[in-house]
Formats: sequence, structure tokens, C-alpha cells
Amino acid sequence: MSPIYVPGKVTLRQTWQPMDADAAAYITAVETADGQALEEKVKIAIDNFVLGCKADGIWSSIKASCILAGARTLAGALVPLVGTAPTNFNFVSGDYDREIGLIGDGSTKYLDSNRNNNADPQNSKHVAVYASTAATGAAHCYIGAGTGSTGATNLGVLQTSSKLYTRSHSALPFNAGSVTSTGLIGHSRASSTSYLLYTQAGSLTGTTTSQAPFNGNLHVFADNPIGAITTSNARLAFYSIGESLDLALLDARVTDLINAIGVAIP
Repeated sequence: MSPIYVPGKVTLRQTWQPMDADAAAYITAVETADGQALEEKVKIAIDNFVLGCKADGIWSSIKASCILAGARTLAGALVPLVGTAPTNFNFVSGDYDREIGLIGDGSTKYLDSNRNNNADPQNSKHVAVYASTAATGAAHCYIGAGTGSTGATNLGVLQTSSKLYTRSHSALPFNAGSVTSTGLIGHSRASSTSYLLYTQAGSLTGTTTSQAPFNGNLHVFADNPIGAITTSNARLAFYSIGESLDLALLDARVTDLINAIGVAIP
């Protein structure tokens, strides 16, 4: 008999039995890219993550995403969970750790998500990353498109103050106070007048009016175009781009996923 999935609970399985078609397709694509099978418990963790996001009602808002952990190779890690595969700029296999993700160099390495910032509605937008280790040194951008342009989207850290700075379809930034810079970090706009910045230290509201979205692909580990606030040397294990969603729910699912992958890998 197949196990029963209970929303909000982790299904205890020792042997993977496909329970979700989207998860199964993703796992097959990763294994093809890797050239070998994933561990049973890694597959279970991925299956539980997708099932959990669907039970929470947030799956349909995720339009471009990679789990940058779990796969056996960098090629497998860049298989998209949702959407189009990112274009890799300068990452090599030594930058990838199966348990904790992909590390940037703060200089030349980034991913082009191949999702245009204007693909999501002006007043329905989220970006999020899961940082296993925080960036160090200079100012950096976890994910972004447009720098200070009209309708830009950014999530990064200011060099002068070590504060998070964000833009959500706006040229005007919202600079947050001292925050934890690991775990899930993101923002989600569901209004024309404000958006929610989510960190492990708590949630804050950015009161900036939305603008017509900047026309350009969102980069991960960098802004687009790469400008004064440039690439990041953080280690990221997940990213997501899409329409507005509940970031606390996404945080719970991603944290469970990365923790489960860490336990599953010998």
C-alpha cells in the first residue's frame, strides 16, 4: 500500500515511491544529468517538498526555481525544479557541495535565471534564496534585475551598513535593519503600495509603490546589469522567482528540504 501524505507533516518513508508527478519528473531529469541515481532519502525529501508546497497552496506561484543541493553533480543541481534552466556563468564543479549548495566568488560567477523580471504581474512578485553561508566583504546582490532602474527587483546587502537592501518592482530601495543573513531571505509583493521582506530575524514592510517591471532577466548571485552592487560570495542552496506567496510557508518547506538532504547524504 502506498504511504499517505498528510499536509504539514513529514511522511516517513525508507523507500521512495513516486507520490507526485512533478517531483518524479524533476528527479528523473536530475538523475539523467548526474548519470546516476540519487539516494532514496534524497528523493523522498524532494517528493515531500513538492507535495508540501502544493498542500500549502504556494506551488503554483513558483515560476523559476532550482534546488542547488542534493544532486550529485553541478549539472544536476542546475536542472530546474520549475521553469527554464539557468545559464551558468563561470561556476565549476568545485563550487558545488551536495549538502549546502553552490558558492559564489563575489566577482565573475552568477546564474542567469532566464526568467524576465517583467514575466510576473506588477503587483504579484516574489524572489527568495536560501543562504547556507552568508556573504562576506563587499556589498553584494543575492538576486536581481535592474539595479536602480524603474521597476527593478533586488535582494542584497549594503557594504556601508551591512543592511539588507531590496527593491520589488521599484526604483526606490527599502533598506532593512540588522538581520540574520542565512536561511531563507526574500520578499513578496501583493499590493501596489507595499511589500513584505522576510528574514530569519522577522518580517518587515517596505512601503514603496510598484512600477512597471524592469525588462531584463533576473540573475542569481548578482544583479542585472552587474553594477556597483555586484555579485555575491554567499553559498546558496535554493532560489525561487515568481508571483506573490507566503514566504513563511516557503521557508518551512525549504528548511525541511535542505535539512533532510543533509541527513540523507552519507
